[in-house]
Amino acid sequence: MNATGRLYLEDLRVGQRFFSASERLTLEEITRFAAEYDPQTFHLDETAARSSVFEGLAASGWHTASVSMRLLVGGGLPIAGGIVGTGGELLWLKPVRPGDTLHVETEVLEIVPSRSKPDRGMVRVRALTINQHGETVQSFTPRLVVPRRPE
Repeated sequence: MNATGRLYLEDLRVGQRFFSASERLTLEEITRFAAEYDPQTFHLDETAARSSVFEGLAASGWHTASVSMRLLVGGGLPIAGGIVGTGGELLWLKPVRPGDTLHVETEVLEIVPSRSKPDRGMVRVRALTINQHGETVQSFTPRLVVPRRPE
């Protein structure tokens, strides 16, 4: 780890885990995000949401993903150069409700130094977004571009 607390490829190992801070989602945040980016009734209207597949108002999965990313960038995955992904699998496993408090637990699954670009490597991680009840609400398994320590 360098003086800024950011990690390079050489600092990572398979099985290493990271934990983010927590964030509580309010009804107002959930409906504001939904109104702008995912305006479906089960994200906007508590009464209508009761008869949906969610059986109550639920945050947009994209809102959950956005909050998770902010938690990772804020210290939950301290990669030098930022969190740069090349794709991955994103699963929403449980609805996020108003008042839920989320945090992200990340585990390094694979590290592959690049053969063609010696200044970096690819790291596959699993980032689980977990609510205050210990339930995983989202699973994200991206491949990240991670720089090597500068010489």
